[in-house]
Amino acid sequence: MNKKTSAFILTPLLMMQPLALSYAQTSVSGVSHDSVTAQDSTLMVVKQRSGLSELDTPAAVSVVEGQQLRNSKPQVNLSESLGSVPGLQIQNRQNYAQDLQMSVRGFGSRSMYGVRGVRIYVDGIPATMPDGQGQTSNIDINSIEKVEVLRGPYSALYGNASGGVVNIETQTGTQPTTLEAGSYFGSDNTWRNSVKATGATGDGSQAGDVNYAISGSRFTTHGYRDHSGTQKSLGNGKFGVRLDDVSTLTLLFNSVSVDANDPGGLSEAEWKDNPRQSPRGDQYNTRKSLDQTQFGLRYQREISENDQLTMTAWHGERHTTQYQSIPMAPQLRPTHAGGVIVLERKYQGIDTRWKHEDNLGSVPFSLIAGLDYETMTERRQGFENFNLNNGVPEYGEKGAQRRNEKNKMWNLDPYLQTSWSLTSQWTLDAGLRYSTVNFDSEDYYITSTNGDDSGSTRYHKLLPMASINYAVTPAWNLYFSAGRGFETPTINELSYRSDGQSGLNIGLKPSTSDTYELGSKTRVGNGLVTAALFQTNTDNELVVAESAGGRTSYTNAGKTRRRGVELALDQQFAQDWRLKMAWTLLDATYRNETCAASCTPAGNRLPGIARNMGYASMEWAPEEGFHAGADVRYMSDIQVDDQNSAQAPSYTVVGLSGGYRLNWRSNWSLDMFTRVDNLFDREYVGSVIVNEGNGRYFEPAPGRNYGVGATLSYTFE
Repeated sequence: MNKKTSAFILTPLLMMQPLALSYAQTSVSGVSHDSVTAQDSTLMVVKQRSGLSELDTPAAVSVVEGQQLRNSKPQVNLSESLGSVPGLQIQNRQNYAQDLQMSVRGFGSRSMYGVRGVRIYVDGIPATMPDGQGQTSNIDINSIEKVEVLRGPYSALYGNASGGVVNIETQTGTQPTTLEAGSYFGSDNTWRNSVKATGATGDGSQAGDVNYAISGSRFTTHGYRDHSGTQKSLGNGKFGVRLDDVSTLTLLFNSVSVDANDPGGLSEAEWKDNPRQSPRGDQYNTRKSLDQTQFGLRYQREISENDQLTMTAWHGERHTTQYQSIPMAPQLRPTHAGGVIVLERKYQGIDTRWKHEDNLGSVPFSLIAGLDYETMTERRQGFENFNLNNGVPEYGEKGAQRRNEKNKMWNLDPYLQTSWSLTSQWTLDAGLRYSTVNFDSEDYYITSTNGDDSGSTRYHKLLPMASINYAVTPAWNLYFSAGRGFETPTINELSYRSDGQSGLNIGLKPSTSDTYELGSKTRVGNGLVTAALFQTNTDNELVVAESAGGRTSYTNAGKTRRRGVELALDQQFAQDWRLKMAWTLLDATYRNETCAASCTPAGNRLPGIARNMGYASMEWAPEEGFHAGADVRYMSDIQVDDQNSAQAPSYTVVGLSGGYRLNWRSNWSLDMFTRVDNLFDREYVGSVIVNEGNGRYFEPAPGRNYGVGATLSYTFE
C-alpha cells in the first residue's frame, strides 16, 4: 500500500473526536462480561445501547438486527441486507441449487458452490462441516434476532476454515404471545409466505417458565433465468425452559427442503447475447434436491457467582441429489465419477464451555475454557446422468454407478480465551485453540481400471491470537490484534492425487494465514463509526493441479496477500432516520509465481474478489404511518480465474422501497410495502464461478424487478 493511501487511511483514525459516553469493558469470546441470560447463545460480544449495536470489542465485528433484514425486504436471501457489512462479499447467484456466494476479506471466494473458508453458526450450532464446507439454505430470516459478522484475527479462534465468522441468533419468545403472517410477491412469479408464533409463560425467572418461537415459510419462484425455478420449505423452532434458579435448557429445531433447477454458468458471449438463457439446463435437466433436519440442545448453568457452564449438542441429517451438465463421452472414461451426485450426511457435535470471572488483586479478568468436538459421516455415490435409448443418450436420468465411498471426518478442538482489564483504559485479550482435523475415506467402487482410492490423513494446528485495546476516551477505542488461522482441504479436494495413483492426496497441507489488524471505533451522537486496517499473509494456498478424466486434483502452490481497509458508519438521527454506509478496499494478490495446471504470475489478483465495494442506505422508519428507504451498492470488477484472463465488469445498482404501517386496537398491526431493485435496469454479472473449466464463469443478475409484501400480526393482551 503506498504512502498516499496509508495517509488517507490513518488520518480519519486520528481525527475522530468522540462524544462522552460511559465505557463498558467486554471481550470477544463465547460470552460477554455481562451476566449470562438464560437464552444467551452469543459467540461474539455485542452490547446494546440506545437502540444501536455497540461494538466495544477489540475486533472487527458488525451487527445487523433481525428487523433490518425484514423491513421492506423479500426475506429470501441474506444478500438482501448484509451489503452494509464491510469486508463481507455476499452475492445471490440466482441459482438456488448452488446457494449464496459468501466471502470475508477474500476468504471463501474460490468456492464453486456452497460456502467455504467462512464459519457459519445458527444458535451456536455450526452450519459448516468439519472439513470447512458450509451452506446457508437452512437460515430462516423470518426468525433472526441478529446477525454478527466477525472478521480478522479473532476469527481464528473458531478453528478450521474460519477466515471469517457469521453468527446468527434467532428470536427467543417473550410475553405477550404474538402471531404473525407475512406474504411477498415479486417479479418472475416469486412468492414467499410465512407464519410465526412467539411467546412465553412467566418471565423466565421461575422454575418451569417456558418460552417458544416457531417459524415456517414457503418460497417458490420461476427464476430470473431459464431453468431456474425453485421450491423451498423451511421451519425453525426454539423452546426454552428454566429448570431451577440457576439452570436453563433450550431445544433447537430446524428443517429445510429444496427442489431447485440449476441454470449453470454462461460464457461471456452467452451472457452478452442473452443473460436469461440456460443452454445446458434443459438439455441435461440439471437440478438439485436436498432435505436437511437437525436438532440441538443447549444447557446453561450458573455454577457459582463467578462460574458459568454452557453445553451445546446437536445432530443432523442431510440428503442431496444433484444432476450436472456433463456429456456422455467424458463419463465413459474409467475414472469419471458420473454426472449425478447422491450424498447422504449425518453430522453431530458437542461444545462444552466454562467461564470464570474474578479479580487478581485490583485487575478484573475473565477466563473461558472449552472443548469442541464435531463429526460427520457421508455416503457419496456417483452415477451416469443418462440412459441409452437405441444408442442415443437421454440426459437427466440416473444411470450406471460410477462412484461409491464412505467418508468420515471429525475435529477435536480444546480452546482457551482470557481478557484482562489492566487499567481503566488498557485491556488485553488473548486466545489459543489447538485444532485436530481427521479425514478417512473408504472406497467401495473398485474396478480393474479404477483403483482403490481409500485413505486417511490428519491435520494439527495451534492457533494463537492476541489483542490490546486502548480507550482514548469513554467513546473512542483503538486496538491492535494479531492471529494465525488455517484451512484444511475439503474431502473433495483430498479425493484424488495429481500423480494418478490411488488413495487420498495425503500430501496436501492446510493453508495457513497470519493476520494483523489496527482498528478504531467511535461513538458520534447516536451512531457508530468503525475503521480497520489489515493485512493477511497466506502460505500453501490450495490451487488446481490437474483436471482430467473427470477427476480434479489439488496442490499447495501459492503464497498470497490480502490487505486493505474497511470503513463503516451506522448513524441514527432525528428519531426515525437511519443512515448506513460502508466501504471496503481489498487488495488480494499472489505473492509469488504459482505453477500447477498453468502458471500464475506474481501480482495477479485472486479471482472472485472485488477490489472495492461500497454501500449506502437511508431509511425513514417511524413506528406508524408511511415509511421509505433507498440503498445504493457498488462492486468493482472481479477476476474470474487465476490467470486473470477475463473479468466481470463493475456495477452500481439502486433500490427503493416504501410502505405504510398501521397499528390499531393496541394488538393488531399491518405493515404493507412495495419495492423496486436495480432501479435503472443495469445489466450486470451478479456472481462468478471461479476457475470454471469450460469458461462459463458468469452468473447474470436480474434487471429492474419489483415486489410487494405485507405482514399482519396480532398480540394477545
